[in-house]
Amino acid sequence: MLPSALEHVEEIVGRGGRSFAIFLDYDGTLTPIVSDPEKAWLSDSMRQTLRELAAKAPVAILSGRDLKDVRQRVGIDAIIYAGSHGFDIAGPGGLRKQVGTEFLPGLDTAEKKLRDALDGIPGVLIERKRFSIAAHYRNLKAQDDLPKVKRAIGKVAAQLPDLRIIEGKKVYEIQPNIDWDKGRALMWLASSLRLDREERFPIYIGDDATDEDAFRVLKQRGAAIIVSEQSQPSIARYMLRNPEEVEVFLRTLTARIMAA
Repeated sequence: MLPSALEHVEEIVGRGGRSFAIFLDYDGTLTPIVSDPEKAWLSDSMRQTLRELAAKAPVAILSGRDLKDVRQRVGIDAIIYAGSHGFDIAGPGGLRKQVGTEFLPGLDTAEKKLRDALDGIPGVLIERKRFSIAAHYRNLKAQDDLPKVKRAIGKVAAQLPDLRIIEGKKVYEIQPNIDWDKGRALMWLASSLRLDREERFPIYIGDDATDEDAFRVLKQRGAAIIVSEQSQPSIARYMLRNPEEVEVFLRTLTARIMAA
């Protein structure tokens, strides 16, 4: 088991004089994983925690959700939002970046093919985002249908070599096949906002396989924290068990920043 971030706050925060930049996933990190993605709403207490933290340090949320979706769910203007795993970024002061817009026609084609291929498999949810297509299989009625879902995704992606498949928790996604992910988005944000200065300490908290790309960026500098109830392979250095512990950690971090 990785050490608990709550039990190593002093080690993470340091002895004073350190400023922070905080990067967060959404589903499974700020909210519990739920069977219907539409029902993953931020709690009032978590929103207040984020609002207080964002008043003291730069905060960015990097989510697989569409930019508009995650921004509406959080609803804090001071926060930077990176939707579609970092392909679509917006933030205060006119911050804006989109990567892969030239692949949108291919994604339109892939969406139609995928809906046709998966039509009739009970429990599969196809979610079109601007820069990806997600096939959620958490609610499959028959687990024997999972190989059919995987084959359909693979067949569609093979027909469109400009696209690739990534895997998350109970979801396959098709997105542009370019060198861009949450890690690259984090690096761009750090550089654009001058968050990569030596005195600025980055912290990334996430729960999914896509967050490992961001953890990898922080391997030499920063704190990578995975959210998981159970031990699992990860590049992260620390862990938190659930969104409730994430909230406690963020509150503790805010208090330490205010006391510095």
